[in-house]
Amino acid sequence: MVRARGTSRAAASDPILTDAQWAKIARRIVAAAGIAPEGDEEACRWVAVRHADDHIHIAAPLVRQDGKRPKRDHDQRAVQREARKIEVDYGLRRLKPGDGTAAKRPTRKEHFKAKRLGQDAATCDILRLRVRRAVAAAADEAEFFALLEATDVTVRLKIGPSGDALGCNFALPGDTNDKDEPVFYAGSTLAPDLSLPKIRERLASTSPQPATAQPGNPWHQATAATERIPHHLTHDDDQVAQGQLEALGAVLDLLPVVAPATVKADLEQAAAVFERATRSRITADRDSARVLRRSIQTIWRDQPQDSDGAGFAMLLDTMLTAVAYAMHWHRTRQHAQQEAAAQQALVHLQTAYAQITEPVLAGLAHRAPSFQMKRRYAHHLQEAVPEHAERILNDPAWDALATVLAEAEAAGHNTATILDQALGQRTLDDAHSPARALTWRVRRLGERHVPSPMAQAANARSSRATLSRPTPPQPRAVANEATPMRRPLCR
Repeated sequence: MVRARGTSRAAASDPILTDAQWAKIARRIVAAAGIAPEGDEEACRWVAVRHADDHIHIAAPLVRQDGKRPKRDHDQRAVQREARKIEVDYGLRRLKPGDGTAAKRPTRKEHFKAKRLGQDAATCDILRLRVRRAVAAAADEAEFFALLEATDVTVRLKIGPSGDALGCNFALPGDTNDKDEPVFYAGSTLAPDLSLPKIRERLASTSPQPATAQPGNPWHQATAATERIPHHLTHDDDQVAQGQLEALGAVLDLLPVVAPATVKADLEQAAAVFERATRSRITADRDSARVLRRSIQTIWRDQPQDSDGAGFAMLLDTMLTAVAYAMHWHRTRQHAQQEAAAQQALVHLQTAYAQITEPVLAGLAHRAPSFQMKRRYAHHLQEAVPEHAERILNDPAWDALATVLAEAEAAGHNTATILDQALGQRTLDDAHSPARALTWRVRRLGERHVPSPMAQAANARSSRATLSRPTPPQPRAVANEATPMRRPLCR
């Protein structure tokens, strides 16, 4: 039995190491792996071969000179720890330490094969994405397999003596071996959470329950559920928090499918990198995330009305905050790879958010209410949040905020009340654009609960009374086809 290992430069900017340096690195790696501990005369024999400037291969028989097998307990973790030290000692790019829950990276052979086949990515990466999307979209196991079939994924089940499916392997058409047979990847090989038992657990956690099957606007339901993620990450136990992160990853997996073409690429990249942030060694409690999972599935299936794009923009706004909290949650638990993944996802989400919100806010600003109404809203802001009033009133999104306040008032809401509710949802201290943040909150509150006719009459009297008060001058504001019922999971 022979053990082979590859060691390569982490980045193109790393220095070219000499043969002597690679020899020292090889000795450190085989010692860390338990193959040839330093000073052990009876250790396994090994050889390191340098094929190019940037890497070596190490091969060794897994039998010691005394005929015994080497002790390689926790060998992978020990080698990773030693590799991190080597990066420091030789001035190489420092990689983030892992916890053993990351998906395997494609090998060089898989990358070269993908190029020959004309694929944008390695087969394992394509399969991982399609399987994850199918899990996020499916309501049950039957639909999961149907969705895979619809995206050209071949499934081969592992059947036990009882006749039950115990596992499943996945393959892409055209990806074959030298015998012209499909190359199958086990779900657990694609990612630790994509084995059939793990998939079944995820599907079971998505099944609706009478208590959670509530009618309403799924954009608002998804947004409200995402908005609660920061609270779960900061106040609930780690199991609940891990379940929320899984659900957040499911939303990101499906979001590119329902997104406008202009932001699909950034959202796909955000989903691809955040996938690493959805896994840790903490067991997930998924019960609190049912509403979020079901609402994004409803958005994918039914394509609810979102004529001006505000529903999508509101959801992205809350996702930015949720991903930022996910990054902090992983940091406090020293999940270095997951923290870095969340940080990368945040960059792509911010790019998509900027592209989505600009036309939506411009459309709202175009419908801004009268100067007199805006003066009244400004007066309430100066009374309610004097510390933020100036920033809000000079924010480019102020006209959009005034528009949604006017729309809420026309629907029968009391403007002061709904604005107070929006201000009380979360602090504006860390908001890049406080007026924009309030715009989405007021829009959501205004559409969520429409007051009764009696309450509308009372609200109207209250608004007229507020209008009669003297108000200070207001700063000048800066203005700024039908589809099928079910969307495919791939473009």
